Amino acid sequence: MARKFFVGGDWKDNESAKVVKKIVSTLNEAEVPSHDVVEVVVGPPFISLTLVKRLLRSDFHVAAQNCWVGEKAPISPEMLVKMDIPWVILGENELRAALKETNERVGDKVAHALSQGLKVIACVGETLQQRQSGSTMSVLAAQTKAIAEKITNWDNVVLAYEPVWAIGTEKVATPALAQESHYEFRKWLSENVGAAVAASTRIIYGGFVNGATCQEFARQPDVDGFLVGEASMKPEFIDIIKSVTMKKN
Repeated sequence: MARKFFVGGDWKDNESAKVVKKIVSTLNEAEVPSHDVVEVVVGPPFISLTLVKRLLRSDFHVAAQNCWVGEKAPISPEMLVKMDIPWVILGENELRAALKETNERVGDKVAHALSQGLKVIACVGETLQQRQSGSTMSVLAAQTKAIAEKITNWDNVVLAYEPVWAIGTEKVATPALAQESHYEFRKWLSENVGAAVAASTRIIYGGFVNGATCQEFARQPDVDGFLVGEASMKPEFIDIIKSVTMKKN
């Protein structure tokens, strides 16, 4: 079975209700391939979750940008479930760095979120120094192993490969480089988690992509979609969603 294309939008800390409503309006008016073809999930800041959930078209879904373990946590999976928020983004490079989150901590958070009924976009990725030293796969392996040790069912997990060195910098990963990284990552999954998991789990690209570059990235056989930052708050996000058509070609 083919992996359904997945496009996620991470709106970071854009908390203006006026701006959020404008983004949602653009999404609601867009003509895009059906949910059977592409799955679209947007991650507004926590303060806007309920607003976006209420206004957003029903075939798109909403994700929280983070959560913690335990009912008394600032933002817990239990809280998100009560709010009817189906997805959460975990392990983003900024939070790993700012909160000093270890691989094990991220693994715990993924497992707990899944156990409460959430679906998870789990982020992994290497720094420029790690890539230049040839450590990319060992870094991705360590980050993913910490998740694999805590879960057995991967049906509700999407893996987002975030090359940290290609986010918000002048360095850009080419589609060929993204494909190479995704291929090697999927190979590691097959050898260390299981062939069925590797074949069915979506690995999306979380490096820099926009409306002008998305089609070439989408053509790559092991790139199953995108986790988009700044461009997800612009009209070009629609073009990124529509890049799923490259899979058919």
